[in-house]
Amino acid sequence: MECELAQQKIALFAYGELPDDQCHALEGHLVTCRRCQEEFAAVQALQQAMALAPTQEPSANLLAQARLRLEEALDSMPRSSWLMRVQQSIFRGISMLGRAPVAASALLVLGVASGGWGGYQAALRSHRLPAELPAAIAGPGTIASVSSITRKPNTENVEVHFTRLVPETAQGSLDDSQIRQLLLIAAQSNVNPVAQNSLRLLAGECLAGHECSDGPIRKALLVALRYDNSGAVRLSALNGLKPYVAEDIRVRDAVLEALMSDEDATVRLRAIELLHPVEADSSVIKVFQTVATEDDNPHIRTVSREVLDRATEIQ
Repeated sequence: MECELAQQKIALFAYGELPDDQCHALEGHLVTCRRCQEEFAAVQALQQAMALAPTQEPSANLLAQARLRLEEALDSMPRSSWLMRVQQSIFRGISMLGRAPVAASALLVLGVASGGWGGYQAALRSHRLPAELPAAIAGPGTIASVSSITRKPNTENVEVHFTRLVPETAQGSLDDSQIRQLLLIAAQSNVNPVAQNSLRLLAGECLAGHECSDGPIRKALLVALRYDNSGAVRLSALNGLKPYVAEDIRVRDAVLEALMSDEDATVRLRAIELLHPVEADSSVIKVFQTVATEDDNPHIRTVSREVLDRATEIQ
């Protein structure tokens, strides 16, 4: 195996992506080639540096919001033109890699190197201890950032310009746009009591018939109904979505999903009540047929059969 080909495969080998039939040949080449040994050692060092960076998992609410936005974007995108663009992109990428395998390998190594260095720097920053602030700059609010530092000539004195985060409070009606925006931000908070309280307030506004059009508030309730860990919060979100079951297919699907899979029997029973305006719909009937025979709760099975009997009489 030549060095040029070996160096194209070193990064894949380090990350366990190289096929088994090619690993043996590369290992044999590394035994005899010092240049490739150094290249492999460098890739391993970058791999270890990248492992130092802490992995931060996104919150469940953020993931759910992203999924909803992705679904909406895909629904609004013309399917034929999207498929055509994907095909063109794939064929163009394969063609470029076929003409320039060395360049592709170089880009791969460069990407690994950049990511590793960035991860290493992030790890160093995360392990630095916060500076102890003297009483002279102690004050309300956390120091957010330092904007500039100027040293006075021929002295040990420096002038540091910094900004400080100061907690603020807002008061107003639940119908106020700014208050609602703060509630939506709180709904995505990692602090569970704050997020749950915000979602209950937003759901109450929708249930009361206040302005709750097809926008961020309704999306936040859909996210909570599908992904919140608290049965009480899911029930509040379900109640807030009640006015839109008949008119919004996304809300109807979310309520049907809750009826099928929510672990809280109270939520499932409430979902049955909310589906009353559309219980004669064919897709709703199919779900009730499944629940009537497969749900673990005998009361829910009985109520589902009653719904099916009413739907049959209507038809």
